[in-house]
Amino acid sequence: MSSPVTRFAPSPTGRLHLGNVRTALFNYLLARREGGRFLLRIEDSDRARGGEDLLEALLVDLRWLGLEWDAGPGAEDEWGPYLQSERDPLYAEAYATLEQGGRAYPCFCSALELEVSRKTQLAAGQPPRYAGTCRDLDDEARTARIRDGRQPSLRFRVDPGKTVSFDDLVRGPQAFVTDDLGDFVIRRAEGAPMFFFCNALDDALMRVTHVLRGEDHLSNTPRQLLLLEALGMSAPVYGHLPLLLGREGRPLSKREDSAGLHSLRQAGFLPAAILNYLLRLGHAGAPDGWVEPADLPSAFNLDKVGRAPAHFDESQLLHWQREAVNRLDPAALAAWMASAVGELDADRLTTLAAVAGRNLNFPAEARDWAGVLYGELPPMEPAATLAIQEAGPAFFAAALEALDSEGPDLAKITALVRARTGSKGARLYMPLRAALTGLTHGPELAPLLKAMDPMLLRRRLAAQAGHAGETT
Repeated sequence: MSSPVTRFAPSPTGRLHLGNVRTALFNYLLARREGGRFLLRIEDSDRARGGEDLLEALLVDLRWLGLEWDAGPGAEDEWGPYLQSERDPLYAEAYATLEQGGRAYPCFCSALELEVSRKTQLAAGQPPRYAGTCRDLDDEARTARIRDGRQPSLRFRVDPGKTVSFDDLVRGPQAFVTDDLGDFVIRRAEGAPMFFFCNALDDALMRVTHVLRGEDHLSNTPRQLLLLEALGMSAPVYGHLPLLLGREGRPLSKREDSAGLHSLRQAGFLPAAILNYLLRLGHAGAPDGWVEPADLPSAFNLDKVGRAPAHFDESQLLHWQREAVNRLDPAALAAWMASAVGELDADRLTTLAAVAGRNLNFPAEARDWAGVLYGELPPMEPAATLAIQEAGPAFFAAALEALDSEGPDLAKITALVRARTGSKGARLYMPLRAALTGLTHGPELAPLLKAMDPMLLRRRLAAQAGHAGETT
């Protein structure tokens, strides 16, 4: 494959979800792997549903994920503009070419007439397609309808009795009979272009060579190939990806917040975690282990993209989130946590990150650990309460004495407590952890003790030793 040009062409009508982000990623990786170009085109022809705020949010989310485009909004080139709403003159020129060549004609059928025709065909056991009512109207008949105030749509004239064939990059050979397509609308009566018309025209004008998109667009492909052929333009090679399914087995949508990129970002998911997760959704070419973002293109193999639907699995996404957190350098780890514990000064934040950061999945979890180190314990786990009760006040009295004599040195404290109480193993360490953190799990205990104020340690041990009033 030589220098492919791929694109991602979202509509700014809602937030991105992981299904369309995966499509963007696969197009991006295909271009980067082969030394090609990745374009971002905004299909905002449905202006009633889009908006500047949604467009800006889309751009921000893609940049946050690291999917930078070679050409697109903010990076215009000779093939732009990359906002569909700014390309109307190009569409008008193509419409005129098709009409002048006899490949398109005005259709005056109302929505009611079309619905009646559709129901009649279905009742007769026929596939619903345009009956050709306006296909051969002469100029006089057309003029009369316009005089009556009927605003026409524009239909593409499909030659009957032919087959449209192409090799799908994912699904293999495909064939569609033109008799099943019928003449289709390419411009609505109010003048708005149909999605698949501008989509195909823009791909050709922008020199796009490869298009990976959802399988829900497969039925558009034969129509687009016919359009580009009629216009004398080259068509890209298409590959239709199986849809990404949600919890209930339905395709993800912009309304499914749990798989929305913005929501995942707000929760504290890291870009590298999302990229590693998406690389493996419907793609068997990825290695088993972690892939650095810079190495993602070499880990992508188009031949390994499967035809079966992939399912959104939050547990798998969480696995890659843990992997990503563990790979953050200390400064990045502290910055990631800061969104949840911004009230801490820089020194305390750095200490918190060093002691507890690797045990977090999300920044919000840092609040409890900030309380453990510097303030109030979070609500105590039932298992922690049980461990404290089983150890008894004498255990904590010994621990308090050891703290006073040896300082916050875990090895020395546990040696003295073991000698005094005979406790060892989990019965030695678990009660200490429970009393000092309110939990029975977490980071290594020794660094925690070193990071905490000795007076805070003493108050917590004294409370369990039955000396709740002691502060010195």
